Amino acid sequence: MDKKSRTHDQMVQAARSDKNINEGSQVSGTSQEGEQKLTGVARGSLEELLGDYRDYLRQRGLRKWEANDRKALIVIKLGERNGESYESYRSFIENRPAEVMANILICLIHLANYLLDQLLRQLEQKFLQAGGLHERMPRARLAARASENQAKHKKPQSP
Repeated sequence: MDKKSRTHDQMVQAARSDKNINEGSQVSGTSQEGEQKLTGVARGSLEELLGDYRDYLRQRGLRKWEANDRKALIVIKLGERNGESYESYRSFIENRPAEVMANILICLIHLANYLLDQLLRQLEQKFLQAGGLHERMPRARLAARASENQAKHKKPQSP
C-alpha cells in the first residue's frame, strides 16, 4: 500500500488507538466515564482498522483466513502468551507475503478487540456498582454533613 495514501494514514492512526486506552487509564481516577469513552474509541478504531485490512484483501483478490484456519489458530495461540508485543511477532510478520501479513494482523486485531470488550464489561460493572465521580461526590458530601451534624448534637458523656 502506498504510504502516502489517505487509507494508509487512516490505518496508522487507527492502529495507534492504544493511546486512547492509556489516556483513559490516566483519567480513570477522576472520570470513569472518560475512561469508558476513551476505551470505546480505541475499540472503534480497531474495528475500523479490521475493516481496512479486510478491504485490502478483498480489493486485491487475496484470501482471508477463516476463524478456524490452521494459520489463524497458530497466530491466536501465540497471542495468548503473556508479555507479548509487536516485537514478539516482528520477524514472523514482516517477512511474509502481504496476504499472510494482513491475515496475521486481522487475527491480532480480533484478539485485541476481545480483550477490550472484556475491559469495557469490567468498567461497566465497576460503574454500576460504585457509580462515577458525579454520583460519589454528592454522597460523600452528604455523609460528611451528616457526620458533622451528628458530632454537633452529640451530648458529652459524663464520667
